[in-house]
Amino acid sequence: MMYHIPGVLTADELHQMAEDVNRAPWIDGRATVGAQGAQVKNNQQIDTHSPLYAALQGRVLRALNQHSLFFAAALPKTLSTPLFNRYQQQETYGFHVDGAVRSHPQSGWMRTDLSATLFLSDPESYDGGELVVNDTYGQHSVKLPAGDLVLYPSSSLHCVTPVTRGVRIASFLWIQSMIRDDKRRAMLFDLDRNIQTLKARHGESEEVLSLLNLYHNLLREWSEI
Repeated sequence: MMYHIPGVLTADELHQMAEDVNRAPWIDGRATVGAQGAQVKNNQQIDTHSPLYAALQGRVLRALNQHSLFFAAALPKTLSTPLFNRYQQQETYGFHVDGAVRSHPQSGWMRTDLSATLFLSDPESYDGGELVVNDTYGQHSVKLPAGDLVLYPSSSLHCVTPVTRGVRIASFLWIQSMIRDDKRRAMLFDLDRNIQTLKARHGESEEVLSLLNLYHNLLREWSEI
């Protein structure tokens, strides 16, 4: 399943991010991809050895760790270190699949269950640059407001279409979820959203408590931690 997570970054956070991104050093995006991806990748990424990169990725991680909807949808066990890419002047990234595992500075290795793109550019400021994802439900084209994030299964084939005007900047990362199975994760997310809706509409009740008990027992049964 794909999920739109709005408002990961505030307007003030986006403004500060834009200032730092414009000052950061950019390198060829193929520096962080394998042989298969390098054949179809044509973009730029912020140099991960830059002091500015450490500050930028830290801001993204803090925002995600504080966002309740992101947690409910992803049920994250491990987050990769966020990266930043830039597309302009017809740059693109053809259809590819993300690697099943990635190195991680703390855990050594992590499994990539979910991929995430956090849009940092106003969609009106550039043409093209849609994230296109092929999954079991068809093909989806995504271009979100700055500060919003899309979450989708890492097993999906996906691409970024050529940017024909302006500049598209985004942060991207991978998540190892506590719930490995996409269908189970989707069921837990739907159950959680319905519990929150019932609580807001009717307050605490025996029915809400019963559903909450069911949610946590399923999470306990299915989680891999």
